[in-house]
Amino acid sequence: MLKRSASQMRNSKCNRILVSVNVVGSTGPIRFVANKDDLVCEVMKTTLTSYARLARLPNLGTNVDNFVLYCVNDGMDALSLREAIGAKQVRHFLLCKKEGTSRASLPKENGKNNWKTWLTKSLLTTYNIIAR
Repeated sequence: MLKRSASQMRNSKCNRILVSVNVVGSTGPIRFVANKDDLVCEVMKTTLTSYARLARLPNLGTNVDNFVLYCVNDGMDALSLREAIGAKQVRHFLLCKKEGTSRASLPKENGKNNWKTWLTKSLLTTYNIIAR
């Protein structure tokens, strides 16, 4: 077994950070440990897969190209997908959908009562699943 000195152990541990990502429309942040050298696209992919695994609503999908990651404390500039997550020295982020992406879970605007039909169908489906 290889013995490490205390300074080597401290140096290996400081490369990791606890990342907290708030998703717009979700109930709370998703937290996980990431390396400072991880790319923003990898952190976004981890966030989206964790979000889907926890079955949170609304359903977002896992395509990273449809989302933008912002630093909570650092203005309104989006992070580049090829940037290291530790470059900004921030741990709290905000994940937003890009403008112009379609929302597949909502009904199309063909008639005036589509949202009522969609709501009724989703409630009936939920009720049928619970009743079984």
